[in-house]
Amino acid sequence: MNLTISGHHIEVTPAIREYVQTKLERIKRHFDQVIDIAVILTVDKLTEKEKRQKAEINLQLSGKKLHAESIGLNLYAAIDTLVDKLDRQLMKHKTKLQDHQHEAIKHLADVMSPLPDANAT
Repeated sequence: MNLTISGHHIEVTPAIREYVQTKLERIKRHFDQVIDIAVILTVDKLTEKEKRQKAEINLQLSGKKLHAESIGLNLYAAIDTLVDKLDRQLMKHKTKLQDHQHEAIKHLADVMSPLPDANAT
């Protein structure tokens, strides 16, 4: 699994990098077939009083790409809500994969043969 953490108008400190990595452990625990993760952390200074901190992630799975983004006043809060959003997307994707693993209906028809008719003798 490749993990890329980059910053836009922000320097990614070792503390932020470690925080993102510990939060992404939950993702790896739920789904281990992750190919690539790209995290982009952004700080936008809109006005002097207002700062908007944004975290976004692109997750590459086998055959699927997931994207989530979160905006908050605090970068750590934005990362927390980002991982929550991504976790929900990943769990939904995982249940879709598991639902398709059941046997086909045409094979179930052979197993479930009709009961013999009690009136027929």
